Formats: sequence, structure tokens, C-alpha cells
Amino acid sequence: MYVCNCNAITERDVAAAIKDGASHWRDVHAHFKNTPCCGMCENEITETIENEKF
Repeated sequence: MYVCNCNAITERDVAAAIKDGASHWRDVHAHFKNTPCCGMCENEITETIENEKF
């Protein structure tokens, strides 16, 4: 499922970015050489990052 429609980032992509060290929602975008556009994905990506920490 897409988490970021603007940059076509999926849940699986977010997990891969976190595994590679992303610790902020903007890091997830940077991992794929994108920049956030509308910000609608911020909450979901941030929540996923927080859940992966624990």
C-alpha cells in the first residue's frame, strides 16, 4: 500500500529506509532521493518509525 502518493513510497519502502537508518520522515524521502511534497504522509511515516524503535 502506498504511504506517500506524491512520491510513490510504499509501506515496504518505508520499512527498508528505516532498516537502512532513516529516523525521521524526511529521511525516508531522502533515502529514495525524493523530497516531501504535500506532507500528508508525515504522520504515518513518523508513526511507523516510532513503532520500529520499540
